[in-house]
Amino acid sequence: MKELVVNLNTGLHGDLEVPGDKSISHRSVILSSISEGTSHVHHFLASDDCISTINAFREMGVQIDLDGDELTVTGVGLHGLKEPQTKLDMGNSGTTTRLLSGLLSAQKFTTNLIGDDSLSKRPMKRVSEPLSMMGARIETTDGHLPMTINPGHIKAVEYELPMASAQVKSAIILAALNANDDSVVIEPQVTRNHTETMLNQFGKDVIERDGNQIIVHHNPKLTAQDFNVPGDISSAAFFMVAATLVPNSHIVLKNVGINATRTGILDVLIKMGANVKLLNQTNSSEPTADIEVTYTPDLKPIDVTEESIPLMIDELPLVALLASRANGHSHIIGAEELRFKETDRIQTVVMELQKLGIQITELPDGFSIDGSKDWRVANSSLDSHGDHRIGMTLAVAALLLDTSVQLDGEDAISISYPQFFDHLKRLCS
Repeated sequence: MKELVVNLNTGLHGDLEVPGDKSISHRSVILSSISEGTSHVHHFLASDDCISTINAFREMGVQIDLDGDELTVTGVGLHGLKEPQTKLDMGNSGTTTRLLSGLLSAQKFTTNLIGDDSLSKRPMKRVSEPLSMMGARIETTDGHLPMTINPGHIKAVEYELPMASAQVKSAIILAALNANDDSVVIEPQVTRNHTETMLNQFGKDVIERDGNQIIVHHNPKLTAQDFNVPGDISSAAFFMVAATLVPNSHIVLKNVGINATRTGILDVLIKMGANVKLLNQTNSSEPTADIEVTYTPDLKPIDVTEESIPLMIDELPLVALLASRANGHSHIIGAEELRFKETDRIQTVVMELQKLGIQITELPDGFSIDGSKDWRVANSSLDSHGDHRIGMTLAVAALLLDTSVQLDGEDAISISYPQFFDHLKRLCS
């Protein structure tokens, strides 16, 4: 168990560059691998999840070299992947599993996907069913991993997503690259658009968007690229929330991605009255900014509804923590998707925050939080439950306590942010 930093009266201070965006890092491996030529990716996130993606493509004959956060990928083209000689281990990565299921559905060989215990409990029918409509031949284990993907002939589709999911959308898009004609994917709500943006960087006009409709042009020519991965706003969010809540704090997070489909946490902080500023903004294909955050003593309660959930799905445990320090009642609804993450995050967030005396109630699709009550630690043994975002949320919460607490399962944090505790220590110094 790890002893967490508590009672940080001095606040957080300094500048910090958070690791590269996890979503973009995954996609950089995938699209570089099926492009022609050698791609160079800078500020790549070398986390456990992204390494799972690298290893999968190495098993399929792609030469990939990783040196720190510098990635070099020698692509094999859209039709150049080779049959792996072993099962592809997805580790804990739902992104790797779902996106590869789309790409592998169009290959001329069979692949077997396996994962750890946590990943093997996560639902895969949400990708296998639409892919099967396109001609994929996928066998799951009662809708879960292990999964076998057999050779199939992918046909064009017009598919309306039943839920807002960037992973499902991306799986269909990657399959549609190999379809017999152009396909259309319709989103109920706009979700993170990194797959579409990056495809148009690797190939000309591969994707067109018309409102919530995404048109995927089949059999594109993809060419190697040289690009920088922006800092991950989902990782930066932990320090944004910490600096907002811990007295005497003032930090600047450098070169953070502020893609409009990912900035829900910024919207929440601003609505709650937090002192947050965007500096040095850029407007490239993936916009970035430096984010300055200063302690805010009086936060307003907030109601988060279904429409805004896709813009902050990974940050909702942090939003619950923010609400626990606001002056009044807050509600988060329409977030049932949290039940299908690394853990049932609705149940787990409630269980762990209640240990700290936080007045939080579980709803079928979210939380109700009363921020007007003082915290009274009832249990000093906290647990990530193997969920990286739960672990980091609890580490932020501990900064506000005057009682020693320990975190079990801290190793899970390396799934997305291996340097988290080192970076926290730097800002606390």
